[in-house]
Amino acid sequence: MTAEYWEWVGYLASVVVAISLMMSDIKKLRWWNLCGCILFVAYGSAIGATPVALVNGFIVCINVYYLIQIYRHEANQL
Repeated sequence: MTAEYWEWVGYLASVVVAISLMMSDIKKLRWWNLCGCILFVAYGSAIGATPVALVNGFIVCINVYYLIQIYRHEANQL
């Protein structure tokens, strides 16, 4: 894929992460942020920016961990 394509993926990732930070519901914030970080992992990998890919991969893991905690907590409340 072209460099211009990946540049747009990077912009999209930035917008999605910014949208995530506007969420008042923590579950929505985690989901939006997870999507943005996945896009950043793809972007960072594609352009050879290993630090971008690694830190966002780590944030993906954090989001997944907390989403699991949230859903487990909700299941235990039933």
